[in-house]
This record gives sequence, C-alpha cells and structure tokens, in this order.
Amino acid sequence: MATGLREGMADIARQGLLQTQEATLETRNRKNSLNIGIPKEISFQENRIALTPLSVALLVNNGHNVILESGAGTAANFSDSEYAEQGAKIAYDKKEVFDSDILVKIAPPMLEEIEMMHKGQTLISSLQTGTLKQDYLKALMQKKINALCFENLRDEGNVLSVVRAMSEIVGSTSILIAAEYLSNVTGGKGLMLGGFTGVPPTEIVILGAGTVGEYAARTALALGAEVKVFDSSIYRLRRLQNNLGSRVFTS
Repeated sequence: MATGLREGMADIARQGLLQTQEATLETRNRKNSLNIGIPKEISFQENRIALTPLSVALLVNNGHNVILESGAGTAANFSDSEYAEQGAKIAYDKKEVFDSDILVKIAPPMLEEIEMMHKGQTLISSLQTGTLKQDYLKALMQKKINALCFENLRDEGNVLSVVRAMSEIVGSTSILIAAEYLSNVTGGKGLMLGGFTGVPPTEIVILGAGTVGEYAARTALALGAEVKVFDSSIYRLRRLQNNLGSRVFTS
C-alpha cells in the first residue's frame, strides 16, 4: 500500500510540472527611477528626435519617467499621442522638460537652453566639442552640467556606435537621393541606376572608403550600378573590398 501511495504521489508531481506554474512578476522600482526629459529641437533643419516611442516604452516599463515636450517628435513623424500611449508625459511648458534629471537631445543645446538647465543636470546629446567656443564651455561649467557626448560613446568592440550608425544611414540614403535626382521627375536625365537587361548601368564614383562610402557602395551595388571607390588609404580600400564581399573598382 505504501508503494502504491508513493507511485500515486509521483504521478501527481509529474502532472504538476506540466501545469501553469506560479512566477514572481517584475515590479517597477520607483525608488531608483529617473526623470528623463526630451525637449523639442530648435536647431536649424534638425528633424530628428533622441528617443522613439518604442524606446520610451522600454524606459517606462523599467520604472523611469519620460517627459516629452509637445511637438518634439512631429518633424520625425511621431505624434504626441504615440508617445503618450507608451507612457510618456506630454509637457506643454518647456521649463517642465528642462527640470528633468536627465536631458536627452540630438543637437547640442543652445546657450538659451543651457540657461534653462539646473545645476548638476545630466545632458546626453551630441556636443561637437571641436567646434565649441569658450563662452559655451564656460556656460556648461558654471551650471556643472554632466555632459555625455553621443559621438564619443563606444561599444564593447571599441566602435563609436552612434557615429557608425549615422554614417551607415547617410551612406545608404545618399545613393537613394542621387537616384531620385537622376530621374526626370526632378529635372534629371531620366536615368536608372541599373539592374536592367540590355541597359548599361549608371557609373557611380564614391570618394572615401570609410563607413559612409562602404554603405553607399552597398546600396549602389544592390541597385545594379557600376561602382568606383577612391581613397588615399590602401588599408581602407582593402577593408571595403572585404566587407562588401564583391569586387569593385578601387583606386
């Protein structure tokens, strides 16, 4: 009888493993939450925004507060409602955004924006330190701003990840824009880049074999164009050949 009881309990245990198990849900840690502000970019022709709605959702789900200035994502085709649906607070007063612990921007803040920042605030944006003037640096120092430059952030492979990502985008889009200007819709010669039987491909010359040049070459080759790349560095030209995996004219 004891043996049968043990076998019966073992069957129940095995069946229990196949049933839905209880698990501890992750809860938001409000104690260590951050207030992150996203102001509207005021630099000339700056249409980008630092965080997309999906990025905001990731931060909010991890217990942080995101305050977005109304209209900050309009130029990037993101509406206020898209951010609000992901948990962001929409602020109609710029000062409320600048009161955040962390300020996230794309372009370096203007002097008038620095005046709105409080002492000891953390700024995450591009700064273009090589072009900054003395009065600008003094304004940051007086406010004791902790500035983190996008362009200096490196990943585990020691790569400037943000700079590389932007270079990849620039290289690819440059060819797409060139293709548009070749069409007769914009007053061009009415040419296609290539890829058509019996039609000679368009010849594209790329100056520079860096990341921008590499992704421009990738896009041009994918569209069927004949590509020539010029660079003063044999090393960069050889690296481009290896990365592309196809032979292109280099010099």
